[in-house]
Amino acid sequence: MAVVGPSRHTRHSMSVSMMQGGGGGAQHQQAILAAAQPFYHPQPSSHQPATPAAHTQDVQPDRPIGYGAFGVVWAVTDPRDGRRVALKKLPNVFHSLVSSKRVFRELKMLCFFKHENVLSALDILQPPHLDFFQEIYVITELLQSDLHKIIVSPQHLSADHIKVFLYQILRGLKYLSSARILHRDIKPGNLLVNSNCVLKICDFGLARVEEPDQMKHMTQEVVTQYYRAPEILMGARHYSSAVDVWSVGCIFGELLGRRILFQAQNPVQQLELITELLGTPSLEDMRYACDGARSHMLRRPHKPPSLSALYMLSSQATHEAVHLLCQMLVFDPDKRITVMDALAHPYLDEGRLRYHSCMCKCCFTTRDGMRQYTTDFEPVASSSFDDVWERKLSSVQQVKEEMHKFIAEQLNTNRVPLCINPQSAAFKSFASSSVAHPAELPPSPQQWE
Repeated sequence: MAVVGPSRHTRHSMSVSMMQGGGGGAQHQQAILAAAQPFYHPQPSSHQPATPAAHTQDVQPDRPIGYGAFGVVWAVTDPRDGRRVALKKLPNVFHSLVSSKRVFRELKMLCFFKHENVLSALDILQPPHLDFFQEIYVITELLQSDLHKIIVSPQHLSADHIKVFLYQILRGLKYLSSARILHRDIKPGNLLVNSNCVLKICDFGLARVEEPDQMKHMTQEVVTQYYRAPEILMGARHYSSAVDVWSVGCIFGELLGRRILFQAQNPVQQLELITELLGTPSLEDMRYACDGARSHMLRRPHKPPSLSALYMLSSQATHEAVHLLCQMLVFDPDKRITVMDALAHPYLDEGRLRYHSCMCKCCFTTRDGMRQYTTDFEPVASSSFDDVWERKLSSVQQVKEEMHKFIAEQLNTNRVPLCINPQSAAFKSFASSSVAHPAELPPSPQQWE
């Protein structure tokens, strides 16, 4: 993968050139997706011209492109228009009440999202009869790469790349926050990027709605360790959208230094690395920690902050960059910068201008070359995401029935529905590899006892 450095002129687009897998004429016979019967492989008639040969010859092979928190994703071809899309399989959906409700929540979120920097569902495959309903297939836009692959590549990332990536992450996160959604697994691998550097937040397998009642406990089995906020590492029973901001700060540092900012072997060591940079937190900063974690921290030798080390990440770590990064990497979640304030930071001014000058869909260029800008650069959700339905579901069978009904309601009646091609050799590989890979789970709070 090569990264093409952009011109300083804001009218010039940014790009990331990526290798694409080739395809052959025989590959269409192995395609995973097919139009549902009776539309599968229709024969041309006098009223229906034959498909051009170039269309079938240029079809790329279906191939795996990654694993999410609870599913596998393949790059496939939509037989209705030849468009390359991503097909995510959510297997073993009804294994338990907790897992089935979590999958239903992710599915509803993907259908709810309407934002340029947040991945949403384009289509859902027709489910079988309720008695045979065990897995779900969701079609989304296909983006060629993700931020992890870009970061670990040997190619140069300019300051403009970093600013426009960070701007889009925060822009998408603002939308999610306005819908009261916590992502809870923000990491480079969950930030998809296309060849024009447009970024979309994906994988909502661990996402949930904010919990306003601080007395209610929230699971700690969230966030990949390297991007996990200190309040979760220290056993906090309740947390806010500030955990996502911490994750973005870790990614920002990773973009600047081209290496993971806090790369530890276990959560205790993770906290040690954080305190080496931020210093030993005060008792006030640890007010959300469990007793064991607080006692552990107080027994450790006191450490002074060493934030000046952030300037050593790279030449891209300017004063403005480090100033914003330091406000994201704050131990106390209540003192951590908000997404709104982060977007207003001067460091992101150039990223905002570049994104809206040539990359976004909310602005457009007139025939005479004038750029017409939107009145709202960072839109919010039209409404909060509703999770009241979750409380009404008390059994796996009930979830199954409601999910089956929901999918049927989402099907686009204006298009031929899609189904799995049972004769596809690629699908056999897809099915055998579709084993859920759950996100890494942190140890229980007993580690601090």
